[in-house]
Amino acid sequence: MKKCIVALCTVALLTLSACSTGSASSGDSADSNEKTTLTVFAAASLTEVFDEIATEFKKTEPNTDVTFSFAGSSDLVSQITEGAPADVIATADEKTMDGLAGDGLLAGDPEIFASNTLTLAVAPGNPKKIRTSKDFAGNDLVVCAPQVPCGAATEKWAKQNDVTLDPASEENSVTDVLGKVSAGQADAGIVYVTDVARADGSVEQVDLDGADKVVNQYPAATVKASENQEQADAFVTFLRSDAAVKLLTDAGFSTP
Repeated sequence: MKKCIVALCTVALLTLSACSTGSASSGDSADSNEKTTLTVFAAASLTEVFDEIATEFKKTEPNTDVTFSFAGSSDLVSQITEGAPADVIATADEKTMDGLAGDGLLAGDPEIFASNTLTLAVAPGNPKKIRTSKDFAGNDLVVCAPQVPCGAATEKWAKQNDVTLDPASEENSVTDVLGKVSAGQADAGIVYVTDVARADGSVEQVDLDGADKVVNQYPAATVKASENQEQADAFVTFLRSDAAVKLLTDAGFSTP
């Protein structure tokens, strides 16, 4: 009888030991392999360079994946205001970002990480010979809508330089403007210098006089409703890193 009791106790102890060891191992593994996915809302003009920045960010935060939603800044702000889930927001101007800050939807102060300047995109070879704003007349000019940062900058530039704009269409993002010129659906479009740089020769750049006096600053911030604020803050901070700055400048942006 005593032998049976001893045997049963030994089995019970071994079972408890195995459960304890397995539980600790499982917990440690879960902690070390826990993955986070960040959702970053970003201005359309940041599409290519942010994809590259995400690759570099992954090297410093291997357990964090980044997904993007690119669109016109005003559309992105509207989506967040209406409750769309996002961890980080990066806009193409400060005024658009100020709307979120004023509504208390940001976790901290936005940080400026880049700036951009307007230019004119025309077909390769400039067949319409559009060299100054005086040549806009008689040609199909496409611009961004006024509520979009590139559109607000375009209006400011036109006012400063006494230029009357009569656009064939107003688009909701700068990529749409570039797309129309690239596809031959417009003779010219006012875009950012970075858009021409990433167009792979599908358009040609014509400088706009006085454009250097209308510079858009790009801020980024963590969204207050984010459930991944630590990682979101890390991404915003990374935008000022040497690796990100190099990618931004290579893409044609200016950096602080």
